Amino acid sequence: MKKFSIPSFLQAPGRSKENRLMPYGQTILWAVIIGLLGGLIATIYYGILAGGLYVIWDVIQPALQAGFKVKGAEMFSIVLLTTIGGIIVGFLMKYLRTPGEISAVVNNIHVKQGRMDPKQNPSMFINSLTSIVFGGSAGPEAPLVQLIGSSGSKLGEKLKLHGDLIRTFTFCGMAAALGAFFGAPIGGALFALEIPHNRGLEYYEALIPSVISAIAAFVVFRLFIGYEGALYQLPQLTDMSMLFVFEGIGMGIIGAGIAILFIIIFRRIDKLLFPLKKYPVLLGSVGGVTIGLLAITIPANFITTPLFWSEFQIIDLINGISTLQLNYSLWGAVGLLVLLVFVKMLSISFTLHSGYRGGFIFPLFFIGASSGIAISLATSQFIPMPVAIIGLMAAVNVGVTKTPISTSIILISLTGGALFPVVAAASVTSYICTERVRLINTQQHRKDNSSPMHRVWRWKEH
Repeated sequence: MKKFSIPSFLQAPGRSKENRLMPYGQTILWAVIIGLLGGLIATIYYGILAGGLYVIWDVIQPALQAGFKVKGAEMFSIVLLTTIGGIIVGFLMKYLRTPGEISAVVNNIHVKQGRMDPKQNPSMFINSLTSIVFGGSAGPEAPLVQLIGSSGSKLGEKLKLHGDLIRTFTFCGMAAALGAFFGAPIGGALFALEIPHNRGLEYYEALIPSVISAIAAFVVFRLFIGYEGALYQLPQLTDMSMLFVFEGIGMGIIGAGIAILFIIIFRRIDKLLFPLKKYPVLLGSVGGVTIGLLAITIPANFITTPLFWSEFQIIDLINGISTLQLNYSLWGAVGLLVLLVFVKMLSISFTLHSGYRGGFIFPLFFIGASSGIAISLATSQFIPMPVAIIGLMAAVNVGVTKTPISTSIILISLTGGALFPVVAAASVTSYICTERVRLINTQQHRKDNSSPMHRVWRWKEH
């Protein structure tokens, strides 16, 4: 049988066996290939995820609830399922290679020229699907970044490319993952390039290839799962005003405070659970039980739940504003939304510190949207509902991830609105307020950047 070989027009030229450079045209072609491959991987992952969610929560959970036939059967069935999920995650952590998380991915960009270990992919694939399917507050974006980013990295190594090109291929994979999942290819590509740094985008040479990969992945992924444009339909504004921009600045300040509170809670839960890390099954079990107990603190007839990664729960929030106002008093609704925000912060923290794997972008958007609705209601909509929602969605995420440019573009793509100045004002304000407060401690400057400004701008790494 003839051995497969890469076509000559896609091979890096030169006689060197290592550290090969590649013409820009070939790099673009490979960016397209990585994007197409990434779109297929994302489609397969999402299909399995959707099937798992259906079986667990649309078949098994109702059957358990009906079978128990006691008061509180729904709550008991939820806690039982999240606990089972935690136990499974614990055994996966014990017997499979421990999959990396976002800090490790960011560190590899700087230290290992973007090289990701594909040997972690089976563990990440199984662990993350289990984590998400059983109700963990983490999303598919981080697992997809690992799965597709490592595919780009491995491809670069197989082609024996220079380290800088391997990093570019890794960025292409990361951008493909985020562009497909967010439904915003340019925003997803920029997010992949912003997340390694706490002060902007620095690997500029990877920008165009990453955008191309993201677009290719977006096309493949959305061809299979569908595309309906803006995911979130915010309440309509009767007119526009420059006052909204100043309100966006205010939302940026408030969102920065919420982001800092989340970071504090996240770190405290890490310290709380640290002694259990030697016992992964026990750790996963504690995480599963806690996630379930947190979920049932919110009334069953409330408009949404703190379970899952919240991409679609945000839709429930926005569409349920009228129902919320009808079913509860003003301060009753505000109080429940504040409780929901606090519960979601705890749920994310217990999820990601109990061995579960997933991303926290949509969970952070959910915290921002819940906070925005609460603030708008508490001020009798002096701050318009759309301004408060989208402003805080942006500000909370930027305060944690330090991605003001990509977050703004992603949110405008998700909402399809005309509030870009509000989003930009909230994002930049939150970034300025939280610039020295980091959750991802491996975010740093590009090591090979010789610009004196980067030496001037440096501050003590924590």
